[in-house]
Amino acid sequence: MAKIYILDVTNRDGVQTSRLGLAKLQKTIINLMLDDMGISQSEFGFPTTKHELNYLNANLELVDRKAITKTKLSGWMRAITSDVEESFRNVPKLKCCNLSQSTSKQMIEGKYGGKKNYSDIIKLTCDAVECAKSKGAEIIGVNAEDASRSDLEFLIKYALEAKRCGADRFRYCDTLGYEDPSTTYDRIFKIAKETQMPIELHYHNDLGMGVACSVMGAKAAVDAGVDAYINTAVNGLGERAGNADLVSCVLAILKSAGFSKKYQLDEKIDLSKAWKLAKYASYAFGVPIPINQPAVGDNAFAHESGIHADGALKDRRNYELYDYEELGRGEPEIIETGRMITTGEYGGIKGFRNVYNKLELKFQDEHEARNILELVRYANVHTQKPLTDSELKFIYYFPDIAAKVMTVTPYFEPAGAMKRRLESSHATKSGAIV
Repeated sequence: MAKIYILDVTNRDGVQTSRLGLAKLQKTIINLMLDDMGISQSEFGFPTTKHELNYLNANLELVDRKAITKTKLSGWMRAITSDVEESFRNVPKLKCCNLSQSTSKQMIEGKYGGKKNYSDIIKLTCDAVECAKSKGAEIIGVNAEDASRSDLEFLIKYALEAKRCGADRFRYCDTLGYEDPSTTYDRIFKIAKETQMPIELHYHNDLGMGVACSVMGAKAAVDAGVDAYINTAVNGLGERAGNADLVSCVLAILKSAGFSKKYQLDEKIDLSKAWKLAKYASYAFGVPIPINQPAVGDNAFAHESGIHADGALKDRRNYELYDYEELGRGEPEIIETGRMITTGEYGGIKGFRNVYNKLELKFQDEHEARNILELVRYANVHTQKPLTDSELKFIYYFPDIAAKVMTVTPYFEPAGAMKRRLESSHATKSGAIV
């Protein structure tokens, strides 16, 4: 029987959320936590974006060192040959990628301004797929941007042509959050049946149906005999109203009436790691988890009304569909109210040693301690937040990779007008700034 897998896009689509973002160290910790949870794939960034490159290559080194073993790391790029060539030149160890092209009449006309037609879209994509294959890509997904507003017959033709050229999966993107669950099922079933390609379900939440459409799309794909890959983001973050929430999608497949014991979720997924991942993402993004968020919100297991409280105390199953322990919840959280020693960008060696002693991590000599201290200082500058235990441990165990992740060299090659301006008297303009 076909299975349902999770492909998380927090580190690609989630970080595109307006006015939010993650430091590269934080993106790395999310990849490690996704791996710990057994998530099939993480779309971890953009191989054509210069400030991503050290982070991307360093995370693939974590794969080589067996620190990431269950989660495949995939790059996103436009389905254009030049983008593919640049991506594999920038990130040589990349093995998984998704190649994206707009497929709706609205976007082909609105974005390309009449310069491209449907045949051009197919050719661009096929050329990009063949290029990625020649560069050593092992898993290639083709993305139909705005698929939910695209002609269904064209999508099938687009997918089949990409498959013929070597594509492994077809990503159906509900880019505007336009679709509803019933329409999703009908369209995905037909595409899956006629192409027999594994289907990725990429749904946005503009109408509040991102999770519902994602799981119904997965149902359609499996019913048609192919694997489904639901694209999720931790805590439902993402552009505009966000992407389908990771934990909600997992729970819907495991617990809902139409899915429980009827559809098979990737057996590697460990739901008990969900709470830790959700909390870390909330802290890293600086976005509190909504009080009513399924499973991980503060009120997910809270009861106040007399009838509900009485019923829950008699038998939790009266008013709770699943147990908080399944999510890794339930352990008390200790908040220090007395003396607190922290370490950061201005931390000294004594305080630093105290923090690591509490983590039961020792240093072999003074040189090792001061090297890690310096990295911790840089990490605090890098994230602009107090470091978490996971971040401190990562720096301790992988100091060289941590250094690489935090290294960003800005693109700065003065030429043309910029060069002339810097060489002229207009290079300094203190009054114009403030």
